[in-house]
Amino acid sequence: MSEVLAMTDHSRIDHDNYSDDYIRSILRSCHVIAMVGASPNWNRPSYFAMKYLQQKGYRVIPVNPKEAGNAILGEAVYASLSEIPVKVDMVDCFRASTAIPPIADDAIRIGAKVLWMQLGVRHDEAAARAEAAGLQVVMNRCPKIEFGRLSREIGWMGVNTRVINSKKQNRI
Repeated sequence: MSEVLAMTDHSRIDHDNYSDDYIRSILRSCHVIAMVGASPNWNRPSYFAMKYLQQKGYRVIPVNPKEAGNAILGEAVYASLSEIPVKVDMVDCFRASTAIPPIADDAIRIGAKVLWMQLGVRHDEAAARAEAAGLQVVMNRCPKIEFGRLSREIGWMGVNTRVINSKKQNRI
């Protein structure tokens, strides 16, 4: 019962210790993710996360003003959240903590259900504003890692990217 209360009353969420049920409910309820700070570079964490989440059935829409008009992993890149022509469930932030307040405001404005800040990213004031507007908030976590952890996949640490493998390399 307390978990149900915590999932409906966002002010009671402990942002230092998320329950598996809280994370799982977010990952199950979201289908369209706007990834702010998505990179077209295959070796960047946002690229890994986007590719993985696409493979798990999520539609991930990249947001990056420098790449607007191009495509990343088959999805058109938008300059801002407000330009995305479809309903977004989650805004996943690959940006520095200092960049979060306007992103949170945009997430509220577009009617997103979740504001998710990546590993190392936290902004309590922006989180409080988002929660006051009815959004669920996750800080300092990665949806790719959390999905892998909760589904008990071996590939959750990036091992299954084929960048790292156990085959002996021929040395010259």
